This record gives sequence, C-alpha cells and structure tokens, in this order.
Amino acid sequence: MPSTPRPAIQLPHTDPARRSGQRSLLLDLDGVLLDTRPVMQKAWRAVQQRHHIDVPFEQYEQHLGRPFNDIMRRLAVADAEAVHRTYSEASKAVAHLARPFEGVEGVLHALIARGWLLGVVTSKPLDRAAPLLARLGCPFGSVRAAGGPGRSKPAPDPLLLALVDLCADPAQATFVGDMAVDHEAARRAGIAYVHAEWGYGSPGAPVPPVARAPEDLLHFLDEGRHSGPFLEGSLL
Repeated sequence: MPSTPRPAIQLPHTDPARRSGQRSLLLDLDGVLLDTRPVMQKAWRAVQQRHHIDVPFEQYEQHLGRPFNDIMRRLAVADAEAVHRTYSEASKAVAHLARPFEGVEGVLHALIARGWLLGVVTSKPLDRAAPLLARLGCPFGSVRAAGGPGRSKPAPDPLLLALVDLCADPAQATFVGDMAVDHEAARRAGIAYVHAEWGYGSPGAPVPPVARAPEDLLHFLDEGRHSGPFLEGSLL
C-alpha cells in the first residue's frame, strides 16, 4: 500500500519557528473522536457472513488499534487480505452511522483557540479516516493513518511522525487513546498519555490519568495533570 507522507488535513502555518514551545495534542480516532462501533459491528457481520467466520465481534474489538492483519493473526483468521477487503467495503457502505462523541467538537475548537496543535493517529486506512474526520470541521495539522511510512501502533512511529508533521516537541505533546496499544505507543514514543474512558478499551499498566468525558481533557491539559513522558526504558 502506498505511503502517505503528508498530513491529510493541514494547518495554515507550518513554520517551525512559529511553533516553538507550542503544545500539541494527538488523538486516536475510533473510540476517542468518533463512535464508530456501529460501523465496525456491521462490517464485522459482513465478514462473518461472506467468509464463514464465527469469531464474535467482541473478540475482534479487544484488539482494536492494531493493524488489521495483526488482528487477523491473533484471531487465527485466514486469508486476511480478502477479509480486509470485505471489511473495508462494508465499513464505507455504513460510514454514515459513525457519530462524534458528545462534547468532542467543542473541545477541539476550544483547544485550537488556546493555541494547541492537533493531530490524529489512527490504525484506520486514510481513505476511510479522512471523510470521518472532515465531519468534525477541525483543522488537524497531521493525520497519520494505516499504510503510511513506519510501523503501526503499538510502535511509536506514527506518533513521532505526527509530531514531525506538526514541528512539535515530544516534551510538549500528549496523546489521547482508548486502548492498551495506544498507551504502549505513547510510552514508547516518550510522550504523555491520557486514557479516554468513554472509548472501547482499557489502558495498560501503569494506570495512566483517565478522562471520563471529552470535556475533562481541557482540565487535564490546563492543569498539567496528564502523565509525564516515559523516556526511561523507551522501546523505540
């Protein structure tokens, strides 16, 4: 699959000198920005029917955030490429079922008004992620999606590449995710992490700060109560 070296949605100012000292926030898509569970459930149902797979959706959901082929390997599902095509086609057909979580849009615009740089790091392919993100009406400075350069989460690569897109300092960055792989990726990237409790999964250990609702992010970030960088023992 071809790489996507540029952000899909770009802020108007990319001069590094203008961004010196600015704080940046990276966010996962599924389970953090948008509730895409109805889409995923219907897409997985299409996979079950077409490929005669009896793995329940709940098992698939436990591995969200990892590359699709990795999930199929963990679930012992054969012919992952064909399954992925079915899943992608079905996902696009029912993408209208996805909805932003309540409060997310207001929080994003409040952060932009306060001078935060915003980026998205998702394991969803860009052709499915970009239309969903466009609904939020938010100028993301970076969108790193599946199929781009580097390794996927839980490797730190997409987070670090997003920070390069933003010309941002990892020491001034925070990642918001909802799965253990998100937590691990932040730890390995050496950036702060906040767990979105409204999402689909649980964080890894050690237990990070937890935001119960999108509005809580403003308080965490304003007060600096997110978890600090995990530079020691980082596993690049």
